[in-house]
Amino acid sequence: MDFTEIRYFCSAAGVNHFFVCASWLPELSLKIPVRLASFQNLLMDIAWWPLEDQRTFTELQHLRNSLPDEVVVQRVDERLSALGNCVVCNDHVALIHTDLDRETEELIADVLGVEVFRQTIAGNILVGSYGVFSNRGGLVHPHTSIEDLDELSTLLQVPLVAGTVNRGSEVIGAGMIVNDWTAFCGLDTTATELSVIESVFKLRESQPSAIVDEMRKSLIDTFV
Repeated sequence: MDFTEIRYFCSAAGVNHFFVCASWLPELSLKIPVRLASFQNLLMDIAWWPLEDQRTFTELQHLRNSLPDEVVVQRVDERLSALGNCVVCNDHVALIHTDLDRETEELIADVLGVEVFRQTIAGNILVGSYGVFSNRGGLVHPHTSIEDLDELSTLLQVPLVAGTVNRGSEVIGAGMIVNDWTAFCGLDTTATELSVIESVFKLRESQPSAIVDEMRKSLIDTFV
């Protein structure tokens, strides 16, 4: 699943489908359109939506029908097909797997309109798995050095911290999603981890605060 400030997409099946539908979708749909879909791996941003080349016509058409006309849906002919693990970005900068094809790098830069950098995070080439960024901050692998944090923060022009989700998981990209005003994390995420996430992404300062308050109340009611 993934979302931005304007759209939220989620798998149409899975073990947590009931929880997602009951707790997240009704609340998010108050502010942004919500769609269920059958695709496997996506990278998305407000301006574009690159897809692995193995997408069926039905899936591609479903995405195009669910998104506004100004959002470009673009197929990517790339041997490293799990793009969500290979690319991480915000509205201004993208970090990519060091072995992505040059054509893919140019496509990302041209379609998304961002600066693209080949990088690793704490020595890991799967930047999409070990980092999550928004336009307000970012969370990266807990073993990221101070020097690497400074370098990445300079490239992205947002504050970064090294941390974990889901009670110590280093795979940040698999444990949380975030946009500029809210975030969702795995159920095992501790209070300390949540505090770090809220701080670095500046979620307490973000708008719309009303929907965030309502979502928190809904989640609390779900577990009480």
